[in-house]
Amino acid sequence: MYAIICFFQRRARMFGNWFNCKEADEFADTIVADLVKRFPPSGVGVPAKKAAERLKRTHDTIFARIEAFARTQQLNLYKKAHLGNRVKWALKEAGYPEEFVDALTFELVTVVTLVSGRRGKVGP
Repeated sequence: MYAIICFFQRRARMFGNWFNCKEADEFADTIVADLVKRFPPSGVGVPAKKAAERLKRTHDTIFARIEAFARTQQLNLYKKAHLGNRVKWALKEAGYPEEFVDALTFELVTVVTLVSGRRGKVGP
């Protein structure tokens, strides 16, 4: 029995924080809350110039935060996927259209993947 317990303790140390998504979950929740506040789901279908400008400003602000998060966090494959999934379902629950949710989630995961892949490298 002791050998089995030691085996699982070694495994836990080996994986460390690999599956710990606490920071990603908190970040996803703040991003979605900010998006809902700045650009509510009812504003997505409005073709007005003002709505488009608000969406652009909101997009720029949110994705600047996403890039900063990806630069400062150790995001492995599991955490990137978890972050994207958490944002996707939160946006759906908030009432955003399917196309909007899919496009924003795809862009989020792409940006996180590219930025976290460049972390620690010098140059463009």
